[in-house]
Amino acid sequence: MVAKDLVQREGEIRSRLFHQNLKKQVILKKLGDLPGCEISPVQVRKRTEKFLGFMKGRFDNLFGKMEQLFLQLILHIPPNTLLPADKPQELHPCSEEEFRLLQEEIEQLQEECKTESGAKQALLAELEEQKIMQAQLKQTLVLFDELKNAGRDHGTSDFTESLVFLVQNSRKLQTIRDTVEQEGKRKKIL
Repeated sequence: MVAKDLVQREGEIRSRLFHQNLKKQVILKKLGDLPGCEISPVQVRKRTEKFLGFMKGRFDNLFGKMEQLFLQLILHIPPNTLLPADKPQELHPCSEEEFRLLQEEIEQLQEECKTESGAKQALLAELEEQKIMQAQLKQTLVLFDELKNAGRDHGTSDFTESLVFLVQNSRKLQTIRDTVEQEGKRKKIL
C-alpha cells in the first residue's frame, strides 16, 4: 500500500514538473519573440512557482468554503426531521415530561430487578444450606435406624432398651480396652 502511494506520488510530481517545464518553455519562447525583453529563465521559474502557490492557496480556500457550505446546506439534517430509525417516535410521540417519567420508571424497574436478583441469590444460598442440613438429618435417621436394627438383632425391641444395651456394651468395651492397655504396659516394663 505504501509503495503504491509512493509510486503514485512520484507520478504526480513528474507530471507537475513536466507541465511546469512545458509552461516555462512556452513563456520563454513568447518572451524571446518580444523585442528588448530581459527576463531570465530563473525569473520566469520563480514567478511561475509563486503564481502557482498563490492559485493553490486560493483554490484550497474556496474548496474549504464550498465543503463547509455543502455540509451545512445539503448534508445537514434539520432537527425536526425524523430518520427511519426514529419511526417509533413518529408513531408514538411523547413530550419531554412523559419521556422524563419513562426514564424514572426505567430506573425504578432496574433497581427492582437488582433487588430481586439479590433476593434470589440469598434464597439460593439458603436453599443450599437447607440441602446440607437435610443430608445431615438423613444421616442421623440412618444412624438411628441402624441402632434400632442392632437392638432387634440382640433381642431388644424398644429403642430405649437398645440404647441402654449400647451404653452397657460401650462400657464393657472401655473396660476391655483399659485392661489390654494395662497388660501392654506391664509387659513393656518386664
